[in-house]
Amino acid sequence: MAARVERLVTSGQFSLDGGTWDVDNNVWIVGDDHEAIVIDAAHDAAAIAEAVGDRRLTAIVCTHAHNDHVGAAPALAELTGATVWLHPDDLPLWKLTHPDREPDAQLADGQVIEAAGTDLTVLHTPGHAPGAVCLYASGLGVLFTGDTLFQGGPGATGRSYSHFPTIITSIREKLLSLPPETQVLTGHGDATTIGAEAPHLEEWIARGH
Repeated sequence: MAARVERLVTSGQFSLDGGTWDVDNNVWIVGDDHEAIVIDAAHDAAAIAEAVGDRRLTAIVCTHAHNDHVGAAPALAELTGATVWLHPDDLPLWKLTHPDREPDAQLADGQVIEAAGTDLTVLHTPGHAPGAVCLYASGLGVLFTGDTLFQGGPGATGRSYSHFPTIITSIREKLLSLPPETQVLTGHGDATTIGAEAPHLEEWIARGH
């Protein structure tokens, strides 16, 4: 049974720097009929656990620690026994949401996480957040980008802990060299491909945000 990718959309709020916004988040489930991992436990632990079903959930991987991406991670871990993974550079953001609960394990650039026989390589892509990561599953031809790269450009860099030149460097050096047919599965909104986004890098730089 080959691994497959499932998408669940959950809704809630994103809060940072004193502002709050209503958002819809993509929760990605990678696995087969027996085991799975979740990428970004957003908003609703019960809905995510229901989507996982009776499969063994081995890991909850956080692409970054903004509250809309990690809000349900501890509750989902409690429900399932899964391990919560986060890049250590995002601990300050994590603690804004979960001051009394540390992540269980640290992500590192180049690390490989296995999900139902499929390898996902961790790419540290700071800019939207210091510890932002993308996950590349070459066997599936997909890249999970969190809020680093979207259809139409890089993730937002106008708030605390973010930096536009850094996200551009991350995208240029870590993502745009991947095969052009690679599906880009984002933290919000619709999918795109590396090939569709790569020609627009200079436009994004000129726009400056």
